[in-house]
Amino acid sequence: MRSSLGVGDFSRATHLSVKTLHHYHGVGLLVPAEVDPASGYRRYTTEQIPAAQVIRRFRDLDMPLQTIAEVLNAPDLQTRNDLITSHLARLQQELADTQAAVASLRDLLQGPPAALHIEHRSEAAIQSAVIADVVDLDDLGPWYQGAIGELHATLAAQDVPIAGPPGGVISTALFTDERGEITIFIPTSAPIRGVGRVTPTSLPAVELATTVHAGSHADIDCTYGSLATYVSEHALGVDGPIRERYLVGRQDTTDETEWRTEIGWPIFDTRSPT
Repeated sequence: MRSSLGVGDFSRATHLSVKTLHHYHGVGLLVPAEVDPASGYRRYTTEQIPAAQVIRRFRDLDMPLQTIAEVLNAPDLQTRNDLITSHLARLQQELADTQAAVASLRDLLQGPPAALHIEHRSEAAIQSAVIADVVDLDDLGPWYQGAIGELHATLAAQDVPIAGPPGGVISTALFTDERGEITIFIPTSAPIRGVGRVTPTSLPAVELATTVHAGSHADIDCTYGSLATYVSEHALGVDGPIRERYLVGRQDTTDETEWRTEIGWPIFDTRSPT
């Protein structure tokens, strides 16, 4: 007969509270060996202690309960290790994001950034291959990766030369409502045939105040803020979408410190270009 423990003793043995054990039972993650049908009192076997300890360690690493269940029920060692490795990779990315946020905050605390080099530019209409969609802000990264890959593949298949760095036309709603229209474009030196999501479009001419953000997009809001301050004090801002150009971006390198993003704020220009 297997040794068993009441829920209180099992709690002491595993350092999992009774409330937590009840929750794990409810979601099917750690089911008691016995449940008294009259009182509902739970008993666990000593053989369940290692599983409880593993669950506790995974929860210390913020692994979701669903993922823990998949790990415990994995059909083989490779599947189990793949699930654990995938979670550890997410933790490492979160750590990197936290470190970037800390570095950005320290920069802010050290005082205002150095003055940006800002230019006024009248940009002519741009013949482009584009993909446009309404996107949630949280989905923007994966959506961009898919869109830019599809644009490059279409241009390559049609042997159409690229005439400049890719860019984005970003609606105000994406900032204000965290959901809005965004158009990713690649300038072309010849017309393309529309295929799938890719369409030939002539982006309208526009007047812009522009500057270049260096590095990761984690602190690109600081450059946006400085550009907005400049426009409010030295130019006549107008309604219209922001226009970005990815001079060096994720399509070129995974080293975010090398990224260069030109930001264009729409204006009604009243001065000579500088």
